[in-house]
Amino acid sequence: MTATLDREITLAPADAPRRVGTVLAMLAAPWGFVVANAAYAVATRTGGSDETGADSLALAAAHPALLRVSTIAALLGCLLIIPATLGAIGFTRIRANRLGLVGGSLMIGGYVAYFGAVMGGFVTLAMAERGGPTGDYAAVLDAGSEAAIPFLLLFVVGNILGTLLLGIALLRARTAPTWAAVAICCWPALHVTGLIAGTEWFEVAGATLQAAGFAALALRLARTA
Repeated sequence: MTATLDREITLAPADAPRRVGTVLAMLAAPWGFVVANAAYAVATRTGGSDETGADSLALAAAHPALLRVSTIAALLGCLLIIPATLGAIGFTRIRANRLGLVGGSLMIGGYVAYFGAVMGGFVTLAMAERGGPTGDYAAVLDAGSEAAIPFLLLFVVGNILGTLLLGIALLRARTAPTWAAVAICCWPALHVTGLIAGTEWFEVAGATLQAAGFAALALRLARTA
């Protein structure tokens, strides 16, 4: 099986820079979400949320530095997760090609949508820093959130279902360590658990496990000559 995997994911010499870029993205991308979720968890440790425009403004006014770190980290994660996911799809070409492609495509589409949603964090921070008609600012943010619902739903599908399908594809393909595939599957499970429990720390744990899973894939790819 190792020899078969080597043939599947080996790149031509001219593609060596692409391999290095993919490995680095797989190592770095998930940590963007670890940092983003951890910063948000710290900001909301004593309460607060971003469920409404007014809540978002209050949280941004109370913890601007943490939310700025969270926003930047999430944006970087969204950018890097695209090549990282493409690299992960490469591991599913044996036995789970279609499932890996569907899961990975959903995941990429979801994070592209999430990138746009996260960019709005800078607007919220600017409003909170400037001060002024908080009620009007909150109404604008609420209207923007309502208009973005279709894209947020795409993110939910890609983030939860897409990641889960990709993890299952990795399990079926048996071209990566089983624990790495399970770790990637833990992200959507713990994300949903955190939403139900009302604490961000489940998301932090899930993002960390996902980062470990992607790191295992990256090391496997790096060792394939």
